[in-house]
Amino acid sequence: MSRDKGQKFSAKHGANAQADPLATDKIKKSAKNGEVACAVAFQIAKELKLTPAEIGKAIDLLEFKITKCQLGLFGYGPDKKAVKPIAPESQQLEEAIRDGLVDEKLACHAAWSTAGRFNVPKMTVSAACEALKIKIAPCQLGAF
Repeated sequence: MSRDKGQKFSAKHGANAQADPLATDKIKKSAKNGEVACAVAFQIAKELKLTPAEIGKAIDLLEFKITKCQLGLFGYGPDKKAVKPIAPESQQLEEAIRDGLVDEKLACHAAWSTAGRFNVPKMTVSAACEALKIKIAPCQLGAF
């Protein structure tokens, strides 16, 4: 998650925003040093039958950071990104990525779906996007 210095994650949700109490409890128990890994957030969403966006909002309201994006885009220490640009493995993969663009961006959920369709790791899709200079947004957890 990114924020300006001093700005709180919760600010983007408004003063009266509230999170599901079960989600809040589960997130608190799962967090380490005020951080929740993307994969953990998705596991919580699945267990509680909530959307990733609802879990992301709860994480924000707790002022915790989301780390280790499963696409490798943020939350990996000083370098922030884990993904490196790598040309698409096939013309079909590139076409699928380009077909999924909305306003010249590929949504996180579309990147995941493309990875599933091509039976490749999620970071293979994000690496191809990096090489093709395609931004991935929005994040399913609301981090970007």
